[in-house]
Amino acid sequence: MSKIGKSPIFFPENVEVKIENDKIFVNGKLGHLCQKISSEIKLVIHYHERKLFLIRNQENKKSRSLHGLYRVLINNMIQGVSKGFKKVLELVGIGYRVSSHEKILELNLGFSHNIMMQIPEEIDIEARMEKGKNPILILKSYDKQLLGIIASKIRSFRKPEPYKGKGIRYLNEYIRRKTGKSA
Repeated sequence: MSKIGKSPIFFPENVEVKIENDKIFVNGKLGHLCQKISSEIKLVIHYHERKLFLIRNQENKKSRSLHGLYRVLINNMIQGVSKGFKKVLELVGIGYRVSSHEKILELNLGFSHNIMMQIPEEIDIEARMEKGKNPILILKSYDKQLLGIIASKIRSFRKPEPYKGKGIRYLNEYIRRKTGKSA
């Protein structure tokens, strides 16, 4: 059995945690997040110690799995509003380009048309293109779930292929390469 749910969540002084009904609200310098909590999990806050505990009401399999899940989700919320999260994507391929105008991302990935994508307000994007290097796209946000969804969506436009390694990949991601046809 996992002990993840039993460990307390510490939150810094610049983060405000509030519980109302079955929702938890987390406010910090980078933003604010809200998460609905199942009725099988009870939240206990010790404000003077800056700790948050999760207690499960029952001992069945579903309650145990939700216990660890909500602990990780709330911890990610607290880390996000205090420090933030970052994902870095690299475009590998000849002629692949990326640019951003306000909250619109434009990708040139070798298709007959450019791909335009609207980025949510919670995510900050930065595109770097240096001569002789692969274009790099940096995504920053306080919401880890949303950041992962958007990064995965961008990666899905041109997944890395195993023969030449071309495509969109996370920075320092290992792509297992295959050998081509041998004559």
